Amino acid sequence: MQEMPLFTRTFDFLAWLMPVTNHFPRSQRFLVTKRLLDAGLDFQEAIVCANHERGAARQRTLMRADELLDRVRLYLRLAQRWQWLDRGQYHHAAAMVSEMGRLLGGWQQSECR
Repeated sequence: MQEMPLFTRTFDFLAWLMPVTNHFPRSQRFLVTKRLLDAGLDFQEAIVCANHERGAARQRTLMRADELLDRVRLYLRLAQRWQWLDRGQYHHAAAMVSEMGRLLGGWQQSECR
């Protein structure tokens, strides 16, 4: 069985994000940086869990994943506002997260049918 694109895109996003956050201010490593990484990793775990669930449980987990992706968006916007990400990095991250959101939304829609 072929892996869903959402899993691949999420893995690629996290693989890109982790080294980038190493350049965030040391004073924020245990605050904003940790929350950003936790939200990203929790999102990945949620979609993996949803893949193993069925019915209403899957729908609830996909809704949780959507909430977690919103948190990722929030922390990325803050990082860009505080200039921890340059313009190119922010646009790259935003494009990746946007694609992940579209893929998640498509999965949620297919579950409603």
